[in-house]
Amino acid sequence: MVNRQVVGAHYGLRDWIAQRATAVVMIAYTLLVLLALVMLPKFDYWHWKALWQLDLMRYATVVFLVALLFHAWIGVRNIFMDYIKDAGIRLTLYVVVILALIAYGAWAIQILWGN
Repeated sequence: MVNRQVVGAHYGLRDWIAQRATAVVMIAYTLLVLLALVMLPKFDYWHWKALWQLDLMRYATVVFLVALLFHAWIGVRNIFMDYIKDAGIRLTLYVVVILALIAYGAWAIQILWGN
């Protein structure tokens, strides 16, 4: 009889589904932006600025950013779990990546709603 030793955090299926779901959100947003660009009457600064004043574009961009940041976190976390064996180094890298992702998200929100 073979004894199997199960290791890891068992994130496999949940992460796989989350990666696919966030990818679908990002693809939908990309199509929305492409459609909006095609529908712009003129591609200049004023029309571009007006496009980003629409609540639809701002909220869609926030949804995209949340999906992107979550997608990035899952990917980086899985890489760290696979290749960084020392728990202390891995935890430090987790904290650095989480802080960077939070900063990027806050910066993006500032750009979207800042004046």
